Amino acid sequence: MNILAIGSFIFFTVLVAVISWYFTKDENLETNTGYFLGGRSLSGVVIAGSLLLTNLSTEQLVGMNGNAFMGGLSVIGYEVTSGITLIFMGLYFLPRYLKSGFTTVPQFLEERYDKGTRNLVAILFLISLGVISLPIILYSGGIAMNALFNVSDMLNISENAALIVSIWGIGIVGGIYAIFGGLKAVAVSDTINGVGLVIGGLLIPILGFKVLGDGSVLNGIEQLVINSPEKLNAIGGTTDPVPFSTLFTGILLINTFYWCTNQVIVQRAFGAQNLAEGQKGVIYAGLLKIFAPIILAIPGVIAYQLYGSEITKGDFAYPILVNRVLPTYLVGFFGAVLFGAILSSFNSSLNSASTIFCLDIFKPLFAPNIDDKKLVKVGKIFGTVLGLISIFMAPYIANAPNGLFDFMKKFMGFFNVPTLVIVFVGFFSKKIPPIAAKISIFVFMFLYGVFQFVYKVNISFLHLLGGLFILCICIMVIIGYIAPMKVPYTQQEKEEVTLIEWKYAKPVCGLIVTTTVYVYVLLSPIGVVGLKENIGNKFILVTLVYLIISGIIFFFLNKTNKKI
Repeated sequence: MNILAIGSFIFFTVLVAVISWYFTKDENLETNTGYFLGGRSLSGVVIAGSLLLTNLSTEQLVGMNGNAFMGGLSVIGYEVTSGITLIFMGLYFLPRYLKSGFTTVPQFLEERYDKGTRNLVAILFLISLGVISLPIILYSGGIAMNALFNVSDMLNISENAALIVSIWGIGIVGGIYAIFGGLKAVAVSDTINGVGLVIGGLLIPILGFKVLGDGSVLNGIEQLVINSPEKLNAIGGTTDPVPFSTLFTGILLINTFYWCTNQVIVQRAFGAQNLAEGQKGVIYAGLLKIFAPIILAIPGVIAYQLYGSEITKGDFAYPILVNRVLPTYLVGFFGAVLFGAILSSFNSSLNSASTIFCLDIFKPLFAPNIDDKKLVKVGKIFGTVLGLISIFMAPYIANAPNGLFDFMKKFMGFFNVPTLVIVFVGFFSKKIPPIAAKISIFVFMFLYGVFQFVYKVNISFLHLLGGLFILCICIMVIIGYIAPMKVPYTQQEKEEVTLIEWKYAKPVCGLIVTTTVYVYVLLSPIGVVGLKENIGNKFILVTLVYLIISGIIFFFLNKTNKKI
């Protein structure tokens, strides 16, 4: 391995650590607000950067590009529609969360239902993080780092041994960030790494197009459109990884859970200085997420065009493409960027798991009078134990039959949508009792397990999630009609932060909607997919129509929006 690559990797990695330490060295990490919420001091830019890098890690880079390699761009449904669900978060969920000064989502569930519901959901969160999310982050990170730096050759060990070494390295460094730095250290490092990820992530498709086009990026794009039009069609059919119809069922629900109720994500917004900064963060992130497929899916299609006959497993597509097209002098920088992205997702998940364990399980059940300093110590110990468990479990993800991204989404279905059901009903009802929430969770998990793994139904698991979502809402409404709460729920206001809305929230949300439609029109048969000629003219026409409509909608919403 080139000494320059290793040296630059160490330099950029240490640089991020030093900058993060400098900006957080004066933080008080001995209170639960300081440790778990960054002292409620996060700005919109920091929140947006942290949200994006927590989400955009190697399980996405490796997993989603692997899916695109195998099935084409229908997989971008997970990314592009995230903008819509971040609108839900900014305009509807976040104001309610901040109104009561919640630190965790289970705290809202206790206020709305009861302690039993809070404990149940907290346990589900911890299981999903410890058994699925954290091991997948480590495994995908291990694949990426091993492929980029040829760890097996460098240390003269087997591929499996090199993967384990990479996993342990990521787990230890990520644990140090999360366990000893608290949320603000995580968020600041996320923001810095986010800049590098955008730069490094964009380099890969650009270099890939350049190779594909014999030195010309534009020629490479044209070659991809002409030679692999079926891979570029985002309107997925019934046999594609993400059928288009699932955007309105399972995809919408998974993304709403992820961006509106997933503790790993919403904890960043909970740490906002005020509602306006929180809305800026989530809405900025929503707009940028629409363009994430340039980094997360396009490289997979380029790998198919360049090396399709050589790659035997989709999860290897992105690492192989990076290894082939990236110049040696950039390997260290890109390795540091990847390492930062891996650490971001890992330490963010670990910090959120510690938050839930301490505030939703340990303190209320075992030590209600514990002081903040001791509680933070408990969080660090729990984070250490959970990190070690994840490190030991990570190598077994290699046995997933259809790639890690598919594995992650299917198994997260056990936890994410039933949680969304009870949060959604909790927001929009006042009399549905706690027993309805508990029954709904168990019914959902039982039926999902039966239909997905025992008596398999011949429909996409995404449609299955949508059907069970509706069923469980109906169950809760019926129970609420039969046995309503005697005292209707009333949300408490704690005035932890200022609740004045960002005056441009709705206009920018309108821009997110039009941009989402634009992407799907562009990557469809009525856009540039399948064209043999006049590709540039069609692109210009579609883009011009998009800019005109977006401008009109933004102007209208801005003019009619109440200025605060």
